[in-house]
Amino acid sequence: MMNRTEQGGLAPGMRGPDVVLEPCAKRIRVFLGGELVADSVRARLLHERGHLPVYYFPWEDIHTQLLSESEHSTHCPRKGQARYWSVRVCDLVAENALWSYPEPIDACPDISGLAAFYWNRMDAWFEEDEQVFVHPRDPYTRIDVLESSRHVQVRVGGRVIAESRRPVLLFETGLPVRYYLPKLDVRMDLLLPSDSVTACPYKGRTSEYWTVAAGGVRVQDAAWCYQHPLPEVAKIAGRICFYDEKVDVRVA
Repeated sequence: MMNRTEQGGLAPGMRGPDVVLEPCAKRIRVFLGGELVADSVRARLLHERGHLPVYYFPWEDIHTQLLSESEHSTHCPRKGQARYWSVRVCDLVAENALWSYPEPIDACPDISGLAAFYWNRMDAWFEEDEQVFVHPRDPYTRIDVLESSRHVQVRVGGRVIAESRRPVLLFETGLPVRYYLPKLDVRMDLLLPSDSVTACPYKGRTSEYWTVAAGGVRVQDAAWCYQHPLPEVAKIAGRICFYDEKVDVRVA
């Protein structure tokens, strides 16, 4: 099994090629402005050291009538010279949203008959019939959600803002353990609603974010909640999690 960093690429210092191309058994669809731009059961997943995985599509599975070639080009030392296309749906144009390597370098897998889209320049991505956010799901990333009786205490400015002996622990490959606590175990009076929203390909979209104000300290967007997470992580629904990086989380 290939080793990954938490950014999704091949782990630095590990032996093996910098670029790996794998088959994908999923049906992948891409939309822009409500229009289907690509639809494939033959997509490939490209892993590049230090980068998130990227879907590459056979040209035959891309609606090329929506494309117009650009003069833009870039060079990648691992893949070669890239050509670009813009995608147009009615009056909506995604500039330089599609690229291809017609003559990849010898050290790169043969991607000459494939093309890839910038994820954020398209409106929606689907793996089978489920919408996916942020980036493709990496088959080498695993998430385990486990009920626990460990004692979790969260402090801000020296003040306890949450304390629980019934957390749900989320383990995600390459990332810190996250502790999801029942709302009844959180001082909700110290949490100020925020307009922030984030998304995760493995958990879904957050429904709520909070800034914490306690002990004379204010920590922006320190906590979040998924009211309706993806089914695979249903145990975290309605629970609150705090950024260990922003607040003092103590676990016994």
